[in-house]
Amino acid sequence: MSNDLFLGLDFGTSGARACVIDEGGRVLARAHALYDVHEWMSWLKALAWLVAELPRNLRHRLGAIAVAGTSGTVLLTDATNRPITAPLLYNDDRAQDEAARIRAVAPAGHVAAMATSGLAKLMWLRAQPGTARARYCTDQASWLAAMLTGRPGLSDYHNALKLGYDVEHLTWPDWVRGLGIASLLPRVVAPGETLGMVPLEVAVKLDIPDDCLVRAGTTDSIAAFIAAGASENGDGVTSLGSTLALKLLSAHPVQDAASGVYSHRYGSRWLAGGASNSGGAVLRQFFDDRRLAELSEKIDPNIPSGLDYYPLPAPGERFPVNDPGLLPRMDPRPEDDVRFLHGLLEGIARIEAEGYRRLVALGASPLKRVYTTGGGARNAAWTAIRARLLEVPVTAARHTEAAYGAARLAQQGTRLLA
Repeated sequence: MSNDLFLGLDFGTSGARACVIDEGGRVLARAHALYDVHEWMSWLKALAWLVAELPRNLRHRLGAIAVAGTSGTVLLTDATNRPITAPLLYNDDRAQDEAARIRAVAPAGHVAAMATSGLAKLMWLRAQPGTARARYCTDQASWLAAMLTGRPGLSDYHNALKLGYDVEHLTWPDWVRGLGIASLLPRVVAPGETLGMVPLEVAVKLDIPDDCLVRAGTTDSIAAFIAAGASENGDGVTSLGSTLALKLLSAHPVQDAASGVYSHRYGSRWLAGGASNSGGAVLRQFFDDRRLAELSEKIDPNIPSGLDYYPLPAPGERFPVNDPGLLPRMDPRPEDDVRFLHGLLEGIARIEAEGYRRLVALGASPLKRVYTTGGGARNAAWTAIRARLLEVPVTAARHTEAAYGAARLAQQGTRLLA
């Protein structure tokens, strides 16, 4: 039987997921597992659980696997890929002093100059006792891929961006090499590049073919972008979850630290993006899901609410303006809850529209259409309001799970991002 199926694994903040697709992209199986994001052994157990949950006849037809993981989560390993430190997660900001050292040598506004960057965490970890025997710095997706192949020391340029990798020139820049951690840096390849085959002993444990390929992975957010179906310059993907995140496929890279904007390489193109603190978390301060649905049905999305809101769950904004002191603006509140919700939805939609305008003003490709992921994609009134303000077609994403995007990467390899 030919190895004509493809497995995507997504290790995110709310659990780990698996998705198996065929050569036409049709979903044949899904699986979900809870895991402790702070424990690498839990990552490994979740991987084994996910594979075991797949029907055996599908496991035996796997031709390739790709893994997506949280961006900026790092750990140090020895030469055999065994961790010698606990992972530092994507949002860990303890490396403040290291970030200051990076800012002194990095280009202004570089994404690796933040305390939450992989590079700052690497420098913090390297300074801890007991790390002298460290051989590799790795990220979540790359570590799991190495456990599948037995080949540590490799990463993809999506996960390596926050380690300071120069994604434009595809090299480690001199300013990174001069920080005293060059010997720990991984060899970086393109997402989707074949890393190797699953060795026999691993194949036997997982009950999968020993000629199954493992391809270089990506971050969970980029895997979700891939899943959405965006493929042309000018395609945007908006995630309407607790917060509002935008990604825009562009012919040119853009960057602006003042408004929280940076770009990932996407084959020969670029994926520009930013994230606002506005989003669904604001709505849930006032309404539960049932009430949101009930009120939304009564909104006429073609008529402006007349309210000028900037909805935030608390003071502070990241994008399209970076202002830690920006105050929420949600007054006056009308007595009519329908109109109040209308104003909130419209305010978040204006932030989204301004976010895309900001990306385009910085040099990204003009916005042509928007795919939507997250819970907000199911709100028809909000979709219509957003389309009115964005002035482009707005549709729900074809697929919303990052595991599906990882499966597509496993299926197509480097061709996917061409």
